[in-house]
This record gives sequence, structure tokens and C-alpha cells, in this order.
Amino acid sequence: MRKDIVLGGVGGQGILTIAATIGTAAVSTGLFLKQSEVHGMSQRGGDVMSNLRLSSNEIFSDLIPEGRADLILGVEPMEALRHLKMLKSDGWFITNKKPFINIPKYPDIEEILEKVESLNHHVSLDADSIAKDLGTLKAANMVMLGAAIPFIGLDFSAFEESLKIIFGKKGQNIVDLNIKALQAGIKEAERFL
Repeated sequence: MRKDIVLGGVGGQGILTIAATIGTAAVSTGLFLKQSEVHGMSQRGGDVMSNLRLSSNEIFSDLIPEGRADLILGVEPMEALRHLKMLKSDGWFITNKKPFINIPKYPDIEEILEKVESLNHHVSLDADSIAKDLGTLKAANMVMLGAAIPFIGLDFSAFEESLKIIFGKKGQNIVDLNIKALQAGIKEAERFL
């Protein structure tokens, strides 16, 4: 098994939590993991990007070569498209439809979504609305991770255990909420399969 995943978003959207959740799930199932992150001005709404490389064999580099990513997961659509050149031709592009408008001349969201819709293998969903329906906008990142789970190649139980490790100290209610967010994301992704 080998998966190269690029995560993209804006500071404060939970990209690093997604990376930690995937990484914990991968390591707990015996996979090798390499990860790199670029935080930019993340505390001020700047871009955040992470490379995750999962493999059943040893991995020697934490950087994914251009055109080799199996999956791009974006919590913000413009930031996800920024990394499109990393995606292989049969890779999956998964993004939130809801923009995080943090710059004065944010591109037209309809044009961004048209570009996403033109891709052969894509999943686009309004993770913010789904998370809000679950009770908190803070779970949007886990909705997005849920949408990516069918393409990562790990059992759902590995992600459940990962969430228990990461959020366990915050209480069972928080763990359960994040598991529900993953399930909601999976349900949305299944519409694109």
C-alpha cells in the first residue's frame, strides 16, 4: 500500500489536526509515515499545506513530487486548487465548497468551483454546513477528512481509534462528534463514487 496525500487550507481550519489523524491511523495499522508541513502565516489566516506519505514499505522522502499525489484534500477551495499540479492524472481532488475569504481580491467562487467540477475525479461538498448541522463549525475539517477516507485505503476503525487518541482528553462527547463528522463526510463522498 502506498498513498501520497496533499492537504491544503488556511490557518485555523484544522489542517494539522487532519494530518495528525491520518498519521495516527496509518502508524497504528503498521504503515510507514513521512510528513512535512508549511505553515506560512497560519495564525493570521495564511495558507497551510501538508504532505503525507503512507506506505507499507520504508519511505525515504517526506516531499511528494509534482504530479504524483494520489489525493488532494482541501478545506478551502482556492487553497486546494493551488496544489492541483501535485495531483496525478487518476488522483482524487476533494475540497470544501465554502471559501474562507481572507484576501481583498478573492477570486470569483463560481469560477473556482467550475474548475473543480471540470476535474475527472473530484468530490466537492459544503463541509461547513454539514458541520454546523452536527452542532459545531469546528468539525468541518473532520467532515472533509471523512470525505477522503474512501480514497485513503485505511479501515474506518483506524480513524475512530485515532480520534480517541487525539481528542480523548477532551471527553467522549468530542470524540463522538468527530466520529459523526467523519461519517457525514463519507456519506457525501459516496455520492461521487
